Amino acid sequence: MFSTDDTIVAIATAPGRASIGVIRISGRDATAITHRLLTRRAPLEPRHATLAQIRDWDVKGDGVGAAIDEVIVTLFPAPHSYTGEDVVEISAHGSPMLLRRIVASGLRAGARLAAPGEFTLRAFLNGRMDLVQAEAVADLVDAVTPMQARQAFDQLEGTVTRDMRRIGEALFDLIVKLEASLDFPDEGYHFIVPDEVRAGLDGVLADVDALLAGARRGRVIREGRQVAIVGGTNVGKSSLFNALVGTDRAIVTEIAGTTRDLLTERCDIEGVPVTLIDTAGVRETEEVVEREGVHRARGAAQVADLALVVLDRSRPLREEDQLFVESGSADTSRVVVLNKIDLPAAWRRDDLSRLNGALNANGSDGSSSIVELSVRTGEGLDALRHAIGASLVGEERLRDSAGLSNVRHIDLLGRVRDAVERARTRAGEGAPEELALADLHEAMEALDEITGKRSSEDVLQAIFSRFCIGK
Repeated sequence: MFSTDDTIVAIATAPGRASIGVIRISGRDATAITHRLLTRRAPLEPRHATLAQIRDWDVKGDGVGAAIDEVIVTLFPAPHSYTGEDVVEISAHGSPMLLRRIVASGLRAGARLAAPGEFTLRAFLNGRMDLVQAEAVADLVDAVTPMQARQAFDQLEGTVTRDMRRIGEALFDLIVKLEASLDFPDEGYHFIVPDEVRAGLDGVLADVDALLAGARRGRVIREGRQVAIVGGTNVGKSSLFNALVGTDRAIVTEIAGTTRDLLTERCDIEGVPVTLIDTAGVRETEEVVEREGVHRARGAAQVADLALVVLDRSRPLREEDQLFVESGSADTSRVVVLNKIDLPAAWRRDDLSRLNGALNANGSDGSSSIVELSVRTGEGLDALRHAIGASLVGEERLRDSAGLSNVRHIDLLGRVRDAVERARTRAGEGAPEELALADLHEAMEALDEITGKRSSEDVLQAIFSRFCIGK
């Protein structure tokens, strides 16, 4: 486990060349080490940006080195800092070489190089944030879509923490009353009656279920999903892929079978990080490479979270179109895309209903929807993006604030629910109070693991090791 007694230093900004880079120093000797690096002798004023020159620190000589940059230095005294310790942030010019040189000087002046996540770990250990908020820091740094950032920031602000606190307070109240009844059995007085126990547990279960109900959608935002574009040859799959990605990634020609392999690209659709997969047009072929591409296309449709089934509105419906509409597994949602609406229509939207009921023409079966568009003109693309987002996370989730998204939290909250459900069953059956009390203690322990009140060093190491250095 990390030592928290020494002073640490690291570059806090992203790797690469930039106009400004920030070095962060945290620990009891942060101020003293910083003064060794600066040419100025006057003390730093707390929370005041100070212009200064920084120099190389030569531990072998007299410590005085030549000035190497002009910087802005800000001191954040404990406990009102990010880590809860004395923190100094040095804003220098953003040359990677220069930033590494300043860090090296800090190491020679007495600091230690920070490990990944060590600044945030110290913030957690010093009570500046709980474990849910600490994990949200990493999610916010890793966010690539606005919805991911919003979800992580809401958790950093304490939305999940408040929910956990409310559940914990209700559990604690029940535990105290049940233990009081058991501790004073000869008094002939019950601090809580069975009906109150059951009502209290019902309230806890309702709160837990409300959090778990939105957890799947929260994971979609945090982790992203795979969307496969499937259909026949020359229906506009690659053109649609390029339009959604926003660049000409896929080759588009009039020749059938141009796409031979799976082409993937990460993109933001309605705030959801989507891995978009362009597949080969499905048709019978004797050409070996194309046949392998068709095989991979069918496999992609089976494993994708969502299939965009592209049909050409300008040519007659074929029996094989039914296979495309029904593509994917039972767990794969579908959005049927009626492309080329800028051309004369060869069939009507209602004609889809005759494909053996594979799809309700209004998309009202809940698992599929229909979007009409023209990739060439762009008409209908926004509607398709919205349909993709709604299919992946639900219509309400596109508007609501964020909830649970972390697998660790979801798993532990599931354990909380199981324990509370057992206690509720025992209370309903009139079982001894000791049994229900043991279940509630188990629920409370799982809840404490979520927020970090109870966490092993192995768990903390696993969580913080995925952070970037400097955070």
